[in-house]
Amino acid sequence: MQAIDQLKTPQTEAQRQAEVLAYTRRVLDLIAKTDIDPDEAAWVTAETVNGFRDHVNPGFLEYRKATSLERAAAVVEWSDAGPNAYRDVTGKEYIDCLGGFGIYNVGHRHPKVVKAVTDQLKRQALHSQDLLDPLRAMLAKTLAMLTPGNLAYAFFCNSGTEAIEAAVKLARAFDPAKQTIIGATKGFHGKSMGALSVSAKAEFRRPFGPMLPNIEHVPFNDLPALRWRMQTLRAVGEDCGAVILEPVQGEGGVNIPDDDYLPGVRALCDEFGALLILDEVQTGMGRTGKMFCCEHWGVAPDIMCLAKAFGGGVMPAGAVVGTKAVFSRLFGNPFLHTTTFGGNPLACAAALATINVLLEERLPERAARLGQRMLAGLREAVRGYEHIVTDVRGKGMLMALEFPNDHLGFEVSKAMLDRGVLVSGTLVNARVIRVEPPLTLTDEQADDVCRALADSLAEVASKIS
Repeated sequence: MQAIDQLKTPQTEAQRQAEVLAYTRRVLDLIAKTDIDPDEAAWVTAETVNGFRDHVNPGFLEYRKATSLERAAAVVEWSDAGPNAYRDVTGKEYIDCLGGFGIYNVGHRHPKVVKAVTDQLKRQALHSQDLLDPLRAMLAKTLAMLTPGNLAYAFFCNSGTEAIEAAVKLARAFDPAKQTIIGATKGFHGKSMGALSVSAKAEFRRPFGPMLPNIEHVPFNDLPALRWRMQTLRAVGEDCGAVILEPVQGEGGVNIPDDDYLPGVRALCDEFGALLILDEVQTGMGRTGKMFCCEHWGVAPDIMCLAKAFGGGVMPAGAVVGTKAVFSRLFGNPFLHTTTFGGNPLACAAALATINVLLEERLPERAARLGQRMLAGLREAVRGYEHIVTDVRGKGMLMALEFPNDHLGFEVSKAMLDRGVLVSGTLVNARVIRVEPPLTLTDEQADDVCRALADSLAEVASKIS
């Protein structure tokens, strides 16, 4: 390790603090500006690239689509450009078809969400941790009214990974005699140890040694495989306590199950006395054309996990919603699972406003309609380039383009970036590119995306012909 460490220039404590004070003043002055001039943009670009290389992780510079010094301005975002786009430090705009991996369902900086957070900030930012905080109670009641089935209680956190951690703990506390949890191959639920244990990507699991015990995986969208695993677990006395799934696998490649799959999983869970945990972190909050993706198949889980768009693209916010029976294991000691910042007043205000916007503007219905339009447009753009794009699929505004290999996927996404459209691969794999714009995307912008794809495919095809 010593061989690659860079020694810092010797300084006194006073010198270090003076340097930090001057640097942070310069950054804060920039933050206060709406627009920056070319010299400032060049400084921001250099500081960003160098900061990632020297102090964040140089690997990210390899992963991004434009990271060479001559193209670095494309990497450095500066502001939103309306509800459905970004603007970089040079002023160039990009239609957002990544949506922050699904956080911008109600668009960028929706005025109602920003107002709710600002109004709450003027009064109180964080809660005391001891007195009863009203917005947490009101948000929990809202979710009880909104979610399907018998979901009635909520625990609030800051992210999807934290939501999964809470769900796994709740499932194991529900029946200590049934500790085994079954997940699905290609499933992704987060990168903390518990969430990673129920995830199924070897590349992320191997470096960290043994995962949580009593975790099994079966192929997604395979009911016979799930039944067989539940039967064999019962036969050896390690009965399944819970099954955890994404209704549509997002990071695994936007994998959409057969219509009988989720109802079949629900039936198997009932038959074997297991809880059904649905990870709606990416598929929830209207993304797929229903408020919650499981509603497409009339299925209600015992535990539902929410995050990403739950905070309206303004605040980090997550939630675990469960039945009274599931949450009752915490009633005797509510401190068995807690969080300092989860359910804070700013996040609760954002989530309440987000739900209000989704319903008032009928965004789940819009996602269903616009998703059909975009899917048809993407398929039309791919016509004649089937040797480059092998599949176009989606549900609502969660869509994907599949390529024969990573290289072609990366080249197409890079060509689309050049044309002002931001897309990204699933996990660190460019073989499947997600198209996941805000639900507020206009019809005209949707058409622009499809044209950009057609032009990008023509460019890539010309290079490989």
